[in-house]
Amino acid sequence: MKGAEALGFFAFLILGLIAGAIAKAILPGKQGGGWFATLLLGVVGAMLGGWLGSLLFGADMAEFWSLESWLLAIGGSILVLLVYGLIVGNRKRGA
Repeated sequence: MKGAEALGFFAFLILGLIAGAIAKAILPGKQGGGWFATLLLGVVGAMLGGWLGSLLFGADMAEFWSLESWLLAIGGSILVLLVYGLIVGNRKRGA
């Protein structure tokens, strides 16, 4: 069972990384952060998208190759990147 859980964890990290990269490509402008920030924000966005999707639509994020999982993860990543951009942008202007 531990192997399946580990595979799920690594699959979720891959999903978050790809979703974060796609979200960065979709959003206009230049967002800061390298691959680690993309991974972190993508995973947070995938979690947020999955949580909101299950809460609002009853979506199931269990399938890696599900279009629904990918759309929710990318949408959540876009939302997290927008909030991150607002926070970092305000910090740069205030300094």
